[in-house]
This record gives sequence, structure tokens and C-alpha cells, in this order.
Amino acid sequence: MSRLDFEPKRIEPGGFQSSGGIVSLLAGLSLVNYMLRTNISIAAKFIKPEFGLSDIQMGQIFSSFLIGYTLFQIPAGRMGDRFGPRLVLSLAACWWGLTTLLCGLGPGTLLAGTTGVLGTFFVLRFFLGVGEAATYPVAARAVANWLPPTGRARANAIVIAGAPFGSAVSPPLIAWLMVNLGWRISFYLSSLLGFGIALIWWFRGRDYPRDATCAPPVGESQPSQSWWSLLRNRNIVLISISYFVAGYVLYIFVFWLYTYLVDVRKFSILGGGFFSSLPWCAAFVLAPAGGALSDNLARRWGVSVGRRTVAVGGLMLSAIGLLYGAMVKNPYLAIVGLAFSVGFEHFTEGTFWAATANIAGRHAGAATGILNTMGNLGGIASTALMPVFVKYFGWVVALGSGSVLAVLGGLLWFAIDLKGSGETGKMNSGPNGVRHIV
Repeated sequence: MSRLDFEPKRIEPGGFQSSGGIVSLLAGLSLVNYMLRTNISIAAKFIKPEFGLSDIQMGQIFSSFLIGYTLFQIPAGRMGDRFGPRLVLSLAACWWGLTTLLCGLGPGTLLAGTTGVLGTFFVLRFFLGVGEAATYPVAARAVANWLPPTGRARANAIVIAGAPFGSAVSPPLIAWLMVNLGWRISFYLSSLLGFGIALIWWFRGRDYPRDATCAPPVGESQPSQSWWSLLRNRNIVLISISYFVAGYVLYIFVFWLYTYLVDVRKFSILGGGFFSSLPWCAAFVLAPAGGALSDNLARRWGVSVGRRTVAVGGLMLSAIGLLYGAMVKNPYLAIVGLAFSVGFEHFTEGTFWAATANIAGRHAGAATGILNTMGNLGGIASTALMPVFVKYFGWVVALGSGSVLAVLGGLLWFAIDLKGSGETGKMNSGPNGVRHIV
């Protein structure tokens, strides 16, 4: 059995001098992940007329990423549990760079015609999704290795805050590159980010703190339930269903916000790039704030009430912002509402990931893989359904569907009980005297 299957012994807050550095590196991986994920949504404005693609066909390309990303969440999480975050995330980031490079090189050159271009984009974006699947489950594994349970919501939220920062930086940067250099060059240049962060993580990242005891005595092993038992855990199932809703809301913004601002709110190409970054700026601020509040409330009020308060409050406020942004006539007030919605969806992220990892213990990678699988199934649903809703019912109904689901996702947390989930930060002795975090 691999030594990476065991949790570290030390859990004192602040006990790992480099834990902040590890979390910062993970946030950097998250940032690059999202820049390479979302560049296609900006490029769509140029790709559609060049190759004669419709909005529905672009929706299929967007969804291809999510299919690969979703299918490989659990396998990637298991790889992180087995082989460690350092190796898995280094290889994954190299894969991001390669597939992004090919996205700029392949369509229209390797295969011509609308069908050939559509197929090339579909395959390459699928494989980009496969590579990016490792990012958050394996990062959650790393956070569980390095930090005590009552500090993990904030740490996970900081990691996830790299995503909205990447989403905030990408629209104006990629839009400028595309206007001045062309969409293909923007893909070539952004691919360098994947290769660069892979090298940084390989040389600076570590699986565990240097002084952590991660393996049992020689000749002894630590029995545990299979990760398959997670699928029967009521709390993980309910949290994952709620995260399906969060994913539905999130991916409305990931792939359709820029199109909405340019086509419906009538912003220019560069103006749309600028204003579509503002909701992600709100998320960048509110994600760590929500994680810190979640940890504080969990310590004060208990894990069930503390985590539930942040999850329910954040999803309800996100629903309000989304509905307001869809219905208000002033385009600048619409930006305010949409920023409010994205920000408070991210406000809940640290809670989702910390609660799931703490319930799962040594299977944190697999459990958060399950969580993110459900989140991205929600993303697949919204990415595919948005153009259909828009065509037959209009944008207000399309965005309003996310608002309704966000309310339902928040209400689910009243059925979730995290007592006894191991979210205490205390030390227990496991079988054969091996100490581990609970």
C-alpha cells in the first residue's frame, strides 16, 4: 500500500511553515486552469463566423470539455490519493499546455470544413477536460495533507479563488490578443502558461510536509473501507446534489456571460471582455471570505450549523443576484447583479470542498472527485440548455432557471448533518497505533 494513502500526523494550526506556500501554488494552478478553460468562450466570437458555426454547435464544443472533465474527476482524485499531488498535477498541467496549443493549431488546418472543425474542437476540448479534471480533487487532497480540518474551508477557498481571478484576467487579455494578433496566436501564447505552472509545481510542490509521518510501521497496514463506500454516504450524496446546482449556475457564467453581454446587453468586443471580468473579481474577493467565515462558524457553532449557514446564505444570495441581473433593464446594473451572483456562488465553495474532504478522510481525493463530477454534470446541463432556453424562451428564462435551482440547492443543506464527520481537528489513533487526522 502506498505511503500516500495515509494522513500526516501533525495538525497544529500554523505548524507547517510552508503550508501557505503550497496553497499559493495550488491557487496558481487553479488560475492557469481557468484561463485555459475559458479562452474558448472569448474566441467563440471569432471562431463562429470564420468557420460558420452556430451557437448550438459552440455549445457542443463547450460541452465537450465538460464531458471529459466530468468523466475523469473520480479517476483523477483516486490518482491523487494514490500517487500524490506533486506528480499528478505536474503531468496534468503539461497536458493542459499541449491541448491548448493544439486547439490553436488544429482546427481548419488538420481538418477543413465545418464538420471537420467542429470535430477537431470537440476532441481537443474533450482531452483538455480530461487533463483539467485533476485540478481540484487533487488540490483538495493536498490541502487535506497539509492543513488541519478546521482550516481547510479557507484553504480550499483560496485555491478556488484562483479560478475567478483567471476568469477575470482572461476576458480582457484574450480579447486584446485576439483583436491584435488573432485567436490562434492567443491559444499558442496561453499554452505556455500550462507548461510553466507544471515546472513550478514540480520543483516547488510537495505531497506532504517534510516532518509528517504518513506511513505505518514496516510490516503493518491500515485497513479501511473502499472509496466505493462514499457513494452510500448520505451526506456526501446530498452535498454533491447541491453542488450540481452550484455547477449549473457557475457554468452559465463560464461559457455564456461574454456572449450575453455582447449580444444582449450590446457591449463592444473589448467592452464585453472588460465587463465580463467584473463578476470574477467579486468571486475572487468573496471566495476566501466565505471560506474563512465557514471555518470560524464551524468552530463557534459546530460544523453542521456553521457550514450550513454559509452554504445556504451564499446560494440564496446568488439566486437573487442572478434573477436581478437577468431582469433589470440597465446593462450596468445587470453587471452588478451578475457579479453579486457569481461572487456568492463562490462564497460557498470552500464549504463544499472542506466538508466533503473531511467526511472522506483518507479518500479525500476520490470524494471531492465525486463532488466535482456532480458539479460538472450541472455545468454540462446548463451549457447545453442555455442556447435552447434562449432560442425558445429568451434570456430571462434561461438565467432564471439557474436562480430557481440555486434556491433548491441551498435548501438541501438543511438535510445535511456533518456531526461526526471528523471535522474537529483532533488527533486520534487509528488501527495499529497509526495516528491520523479526523
